[in-house]
Amino acid sequence: MVKHDVKDLKLAPEGKKRIEWADNDMPVLREIRKRFEKEKPLAGKKMSACLHVTAETANLARTLKAGGADLVLVASNPLSTQDDVAASLVADYGISVFAIKGEDHKTYYEHIHTALQHDPVITMDDGADLVSTLHQDYPEKCDQIYASMEETTTGVIRLKAMHKDGALKLPVFAVNDAHTKYLFDNRYGTGQSTVDGIIRATDILLAGKNVVVAGYGWCGRGFAMRCKGMGANVIITEVDPIKALEAAMDGYWVMPMEKAAEIGDLFVTITGDIHVLRKEHFERMKDGAIIANSGHFNVEIDIPALEELATKKRKDVRQFVDEYTLPNGKRIFLLAEGRLVNLAAAEGHPASVMDMSFATQALTTEYALKKKLSAGVYKVPTEIEDYISRLKLQTMGIEIDELTEEQREYLSSWEMGT
Repeated sequence: MVKHDVKDLKLAPEGKKRIEWADNDMPVLREIRKRFEKEKPLAGKKMSACLHVTAETANLARTLKAGGADLVLVASNPLSTQDDVAASLVADYGISVFAIKGEDHKTYYEHIHTALQHDPVITMDDGADLVSTLHQDYPEKCDQIYASMEETTTGVIRLKAMHKDGALKLPVFAVNDAHTKYLFDNRYGTGQSTVDGIIRATDILLAGKNVVVAGYGWCGRGFAMRCKGMGANVIITEVDPIKALEAAMDGYWVMPMEKAAEIGDLFVTITGDIHVLRKEHFERMKDGAIIANSGHFNVEIDIPALEELATKKRKDVRQFVDEYTLPNGKRIFLLAEGRLVNLAAAEGHPASVMDMSFATQALTTEYALKKKLSAGVYKVPTEIEDYISRLKLQTMGIEIDELTEEQREYLSSWEMGT
């Protein structure tokens, strides 16, 4: 039995069913896994991954192991682990996993330290906690890293800030910025799974509700699109004038959070920034307002300010729902402790969309091992994205056109005009 720290290995049979079910909807990653089993491009390479431990991630872990990697997997969020999946990865697939749903802050970072003490030469991250801890506590290990893969908007923001400050000591591929990731995973995955998490936690009807979406990036767009399609009145709050203009022309109400706070029924933060919902917003909210976060970290909602403001708190009035009563007698309901509602209260993104994201992770890992790169934040190579998108279309039974020789010549020339 490989080293591990999971809730209960007896949960493995249910986890294996879940992993196999997800695998049915991940044909691109499955094709990559078949090739990896034959070619072993990661043979003998130690890897550490800090990701959401879900059925979809399990199939990425299986692919990396098939390629020959010696992998340690830890959770990238204390509430996102699927305990049965973690158990199955250990018991059925021989992969070291250190992740328990609901683990406290101390355990969370003990697991991250375990992953780094594995001495990886490749890392994967979902929020940059692994890489930031590496730099803070194990700076001497940075030189041995070929590259790291970063899966989230939040993580890429942190890593670009590190690079700008001259603090980044290793190359990182911004997997989040790949078209095969953010155009699909962020938009359709976050959109659907966030709605799923909110409905599972609350059982509310979205039709007719005023839904306030903080942030109109790709995740915010996806969630807004789903809510609009379910009959909600969608309000967008933004700090970026271009995104605000896009939202307005996409047919949404756009206003400052100060105004939205007074009319919103449901508030969801998806920005990657801190304290998007604050004390002055809580004080303006109507009785029964529901607040949730689908950004990576739980800092988007100023929870300490809410706790300080409240005269009474009732925990678990419903699973994943805490009630806060304000001095004015109004109640605010916080979902999933302000953590990722789509993973804490639901199952995260559907396997079909993670198929592309994790295929991108796997192939970029293979690519990174062939390169000697300096410290910096890099884009995923175009050839990897083209391969994945074409293979995804093929698995969907979709054919597309090819340029004719005349068209290729026209696009590469400047002489031909009107």
